Amino acid sequence: MYRRITGEEQPHLKIGLFKVRFPFIHYRFETSEGIQGILMCATCLGAIPMLTEGLGIPFELAWSMVIINGLLYNLHALLGDPVVPGWITPSIPLTMAYLTKFTVGTERIQAMIALQLLVAVIFLLMGITGLAGKLMKIIPTSIKSGILLGAGFAAIIGEFGIKGRFNLYPFSIAIGTILSFFLLFSEKFKKWRKEYKIIAILGKYGMLPAIIASIIVAPLFKELPFPIIKIGTFIKIPEFTKILNEVSVFGVGFPSINLFIKAVPMAIMVYIIAFGDFVTSGALLSEADRIRVDEIIEFNSNRSNLVSGIRNLIEGLLIPYIPLCGPLWAAVSAAVFERYKEGRESMDSVFSGVGSFRISTFLSVAIIPIVSLVQPTLPVALSLTLLVQGFVCTRLAMSLCKKNVDMGIAGVMASVIAIKGAAWGLGVGILLVVLLLGNSNLDSAEMKNED
Repeated sequence: MYRRITGEEQPHLKIGLFKVRFPFIHYRFETSEGIQGILMCATCLGAIPMLTEGLGIPFELAWSMVIINGLLYNLHALLGDPVVPGWITPSIPLTMAYLTKFTVGTERIQAMIALQLLVAVIFLLMGITGLAGKLMKIIPTSIKSGILLGAGFAAIIGEFGIKGRFNLYPFSIAIGTILSFFLLFSEKFKKWRKEYKIIAILGKYGMLPAIIASIIVAPLFKELPFPIIKIGTFIKIPEFTKILNEVSVFGVGFPSINLFIKAVPMAIMVYIIAFGDFVTSGALLSEADRIRVDEIIEFNSNRSNLVSGIRNLIEGLLIPYIPLCGPLWAAVSAAVFERYKEGRESMDSVFSGVGSFRISTFLSVAIIPIVSLVQPTLPVALSLTLLVQGFVCTRLAMSLCKKNVDMGIAGVMASVIAIKGAAWGLGVGILLVVLLLGNSNLDSAEMKNED
């Protein structure tokens, strides 16, 4: 194994913009992150009900897609992006709502392919040209806020509406949501984490305790069956033949130009949502880099855009994935970086932490006993994920707006997004900005970014 000299970068093989690092060769395996990855794979498996419901495919096929997605997560640590990647979570309710406009079957799968390929192209263009920073300067605050607020509204309305999952699993979702909110957002819980070691340990696992509680609560209230742990076959091998024939472009065909045109507004909004993760990644890593003087951490947003684009391109062609491929799982990245800041004795390199976590989650989503344990409660786990995301989106949206007129535009735009969809919402938002603000909002956005 390569050994890093104190004060230098972790050893790697440089290939253009990428810095290739292989596990067990360029960085060691971290046991703590490995264990956490085993436990947190339940969140990754939450994509299964999205895929079965949104694309109308069977459980086994959706599971195979999750496994392949788990493998692609490892591209970030492999190519030199020092983060724990994840979904573009705030866009999930918008994507689910967007897909309902298409007939279940080939048309809907092709619509998802078109959207993901467009997202991939945007990521790749931004990474190659470095235009990401310039793009965000010209997007008015009210538009950014409206997109986030619309995503929050869509998530919450989707769960509590007439066809929402809350009506099917009220006790499980209510108890799980209350516990999730308390663990993630409660000021009292944050105070307890500083005072009690056991609470601090519990806090490192995010909303996982809430998912475990749902596994227990759902059967007790007879909303879902008790899990039956399958021991026989240990590893799930992805169903590659079914993937190629039933969901890939090679099986369902390439989307029409019309589907690509319809997906343009959604793709633009998805990238705007995802761009915030690049800012968050840079801030988290900059803080860790100041504390860990023994390792130089280089975060390159262009490289992160490229890796995210590659993931979306591969999945768009082979496994159209409703959560899409985002550059950051913020909650887990923050937890990994907190342990990293404790020193080299705790975690040798930032890459050993993020790499070990994603290796572990990839292996865990393919282990049948683990999946069989959480399978009955995956719909509830998905609801908890979306409701937490709804809370986060609405909070972030409100924090962005400093002017009353921005708040008004964001609120109207968000309502239209939640009711009429992405294209209508984006159109209404742009129209209101032009009518009510003209160039003033653009000027203030540029000044804020320069600051």
